[in-house]
Amino acid sequence: MRPKLLKHPAERAPQRQRGKFERVAEQASFLASSPPFFLLCFAAVLVWAIGLASGADDRFLTALSGTMTALTLALVALVKNADMRSELAIQRKLDAIASALLDDRRGESKADTESGLEEAIGLHDEI
Repeated sequence: MRPKLLKHPAERAPQRQRGKFERVAEQASFLASSPPFFLLCFAAVLVWAIGLASGADDRFLTALSGTMTALTLALVALVKNADMRSELAIQRKLDAIASALLDDRRGESKADTESGLEEAIGLHDEI
């Protein structure tokens, strides 16, 4: 049995329940894909480049590059969590569609198939 921290992010919490970290990761993913965040990052890189070209103090440049590195590392972890959760939701939807197609081909009960598809459609919002 794997430790809880080594499980897929969607499998760590009980079914259909997201933890605080998952909600923060989703918000960070939204923030990282926004134009204002891009402008903020571009401005930080621009300040660093101007400081480097103008011969700014090494401590200033080191502090600025360290801050950018730490921010990048945190964002990578948060966005990767959101990405893995989204990937799992998409895979579960594809599995439900494939199962529904197979059931339809076999002529099996449509009630179970329809409820499985409805559950899969709402799954992405839950994960």
